[in-house]
Amino acid sequence: MKKNNGLAEGPDGLVHTARLPLSSATLNYLAGLIRGHMKKIGSRWRAPPAGKIAGIVLAVQRCDQRPGDLAGGNGVRRTTVSLWVREVVGLLAGRAPRLDRASKKIARKGGGVVLLDGSLIRTRRRTGADNRPNC
Repeated sequence: MKKNNGLAEGPDGLVHTARLPLSSATLNYLAGLIRGHMKKIGSRWRAPPAGKIAGIVLAVQRCDQRPGDLAGGNGVRRTTVSLWVREVVGLLAGRAPRLDRASKKIARKGGGVVLLDGSLIRTRRRTGADNRPNC
């Protein structure tokens, strides 16, 4: 039997799509932030529209896709995708409440624990007067 260790013939790169579990409102919101940012910095145009940039950035953030993989499939450079990710993270961070204000609001409502990353970790239940679930 003959071994075939040569390269496969075909296109230069294989492009695959990812299904993102998010709403169109999320995509439209992020695209609006990107459009506003482009207008503010005086960027006349970018190769893909703001909605496509939002989809690429969300694929990097949500599905942990590599920027280089998404760049090749969308006809842009890897560094461009990395720049978009940094810009969008900055835009979203600017919209988030400050930590001191958020913690004061939570304290007013009687909250005692704040999860910064959103991870829930199951722990043991307390006994006695503090018998409530802990996460």
